[in-house]
This record gives sequence, structure tokens and C-alpha cells, in this order.
Amino acid sequence: MKKILFIFLAFILLVSACVPQPVNENGYAQSDLQREENPQVDLSQLQALVDGNTRFALDFYRQINSGNDNLIFSPISLSLALSMTLSGARGATREEMLQALSLESLGDDLHPAFNALLLAIEASEGSKPPADETGSPFKLNIANAIWGQVGADFEQDFLDGLALNYGAGIYEADYAQDVAAARQTINEWIANETEQKIPKLIPDDVLDATTRLVLANAIYFKGSWAYPFSEGGTRKAPFTLLDGSVVDVDTMFLSNAMLPYTQLEGFQAVALPYLSHDFSMLLILPDAGKFAEIEAGLSTEQLQAAVDALETTQLALLMPKFDFETGMDAIPPLQSLGMLSAFGDADFSGISKSMGLFISDVLHKATITVDEKGTEAAAATMVAMQESVPGKLVIDRPFLFAIRHEPSDSILFMGRVLKP
Repeated sequence: MKKILFIFLAFILLVSACVPQPVNENGYAQSDLQREENPQVDLSQLQALVDGNTRFALDFYRQINSGNDNLIFSPISLSLALSMTLSGARGATREEMLQALSLESLGDDLHPAFNALLLAIEASEGSKPPADETGSPFKLNIANAIWGQVGADFEQDFLDGLALNYGAGIYEADYAQDVAAARQTINEWIANETEQKIPKLIPDDVLDATTRLVLANAIYFKGSWAYPFSEGGTRKAPFTLLDGSVVDVDTMFLSNAMLPYTQLEGFQAVALPYLSHDFSMLLILPDAGKFAEIEAGLSTEQLQAAVDALETTQLALLMPKFDFETGMDAIPPLQSLGMLSAFGDADFSGISKSMGLFISDVLHKATITVDEKGTEAAAATMVAMQESVPGKLVIDRPFLFAIRHEPSDSILFMGRVLKP
């Protein structure tokens, strides 16, 4: 079977792993089902999921790559959190979500296919490096969980499906009475699952008394290079920015390593393997003056062509160290990809028939550190769902006001609020 890799973004092949059943003394799983360890999925379904995830990664990247900032995100984290939500979507809401995630061809086969894919990657997680290789222990973790409003009525098929295919149980939360405690509990779970790399995904002004469900995914990856850079060889070296200016950055040096490398029209590519050899970081270096062109034109086919063209070559490699994070509201790019009704006139009757649920927030954060020894990366995605309240009005933009004496229709004060 062809080796399956995912794209964190244009420069990183995605890494993911197992999905453990959550256990928490303060929570409870409302499904008695355990994760299916042998899902009945054929190779064509698995390949359709891989292809769809790659298309979604590139489509989403194109929606968020404006500006001149560093950028990292985890398409697999977004796709997992949204696929869990999608399992309860119906009608137009379901079709729009499948289309935005580039998973239309899978339909209901999506969920067992995701389970099979994660099981396949999980099998690689425990692979040991050769005895003569040294480095920090490889660590890879992916976890899913749900927090539902105490006393809310959730469909059993929804809960069973998430337990069966995503290993996700449901915890109790009381958004209606103590939203701060619920937010803190979810943030602490994400922090623990990401080894404290993402300590606070959900800010204080997200979630409220009408929140009924939060679905979360967390990913953590730590791997040592198969060919570590010389720590004593790191030096300041020039790095040319997009505007042509030059800055000095900490640059690592790797001497005469045998690395998978290729040079294609407009760019070069090299893969840096980790000690756990099923994983690598793919670097794509556009030719001088060609970054915008290569970035805009990057496609699934172009990426696959680059991977297929890699040949082991003796190289001396210089590359900068980097350490940064990206946080985002994922709703605008998802809307641009065609996911519309999920955030308003939604049909999530597969989650609950008694509540008119819609997605109120999709928050995503990712972080990465690359140094001489290897890579540490983490990501988390949170999907919050609120219950529609008839006649609800949110004053979240400039407004006018008037203080009136109603019996005489006299206006005593009048004004506007542009910036509270």
C-alpha cells in the first residue's frame, strides 16, 4: 500500500496518531461501544479520504495565506473535529460540509475510513529506530472528546458513531449555569493532550449559556531527526524576505547527509526523515522571485509529483531554526469553501432532534518548534454548537440608542455607540 502522508501546510507532511477513549472521573461516556479495531474499509475508500484531506489542506491554506506572517495549521485536526460534527448533520448542511472538506465521494463511509486511516498511522507510531541511532523518544498523540450540556438530549446514534469511529466519549458540562468552569475544563484537556503547547485554545469571550456541545481534537508530535544538525554549527546567516530585504537568522548546518531531494520547474524539494522513519518533513523551496507563483499554484498533483521525484542525494543543508504559533477563527475560510448553513440555518438533527443546534465557533491553533535535534508540533481544534433561541439578538456591531419618555413620545437622550 502506498505510504500515506498528510500536509500540515505547503512545507510539512502531516503527522497524526491514535485516538484513545477518554477517561475522566468527572465525565461519563454515554455510549457503551468501544472503538472499532477492524473497520471494514477498502483501499479505494482510504485513498479517497487521503486525497480529500490533501485537497482540503491546500484549499484551506489558500484561504488563510494572505499577509506576510509565518503560518502553521493542522488540516487533519480541523477535518477530524468537523467530521465528528458532520456525523450529526443532515440535508443541505451535510452536503455543504462534505463539499467544503472535499469528502463528497465518501458520504457515510467517511467515518469508518477515518478510523481505518488513524489505525494505520497508529501502527507506525510505535516503530523503533535502529539500535545504533539515538535521539529523544518519538511521541505522537491524537485525541478527540465531546462536552455536552448536562441534561441535554443527544441522539444515541450520534454518540455511538463517535465512540465507534473516533474513540470519543462525551463528558458533562454545564454551560447554562457555569460556562467559565466548562471552558476551563476543555482548555485543560487540550493543554494536557498537547503537552502544554496549547494552554488556552478557548478565550474567555467564547462559549455562553446557550452553548450545548463542544467537540475538540488535539494533536501532539515530537520527533528527532534521523540526521540531526550540528548544534555547534548553528550560525547567524542572511535570509531574504519577500520584499527583498535581508535579515540575519539562526541557521542550522547539516553536512553531507544522504537525503531525498529533487529539483523541478520553479522549486526544489527535500525530505528530512525523523528517527521514526515513517514520518518526514517535506521542504519546498521556490526559486528566487517565484514564491508567490509556486504557493498560489501548489496542487495535489504537484505535491505528489515532487514526492515521486525525490531521489537520495548527498547534500549539505543549511536551514533556519524556527519557533512560532498560529491561531485563527476558522469560520470565514470554511464559509469561503462553501460551508454556509452549518453556521446559521443548520440541520444537526442527527445530534439532537429537540435542540436547534448550529455551529457558533470553530477555533484552531497550531504551534511548531524546529531546531537542531528535531521537531515539536501541536494543534487543537474546537467546534462549539449553540442552541437556537427564538428572537435572540446579539448586539455585536455599532448601534443607535434613544432614551424616551413613552407617554409623551419625547426623546430625552439620543446617540450612537461605535466603539463600546
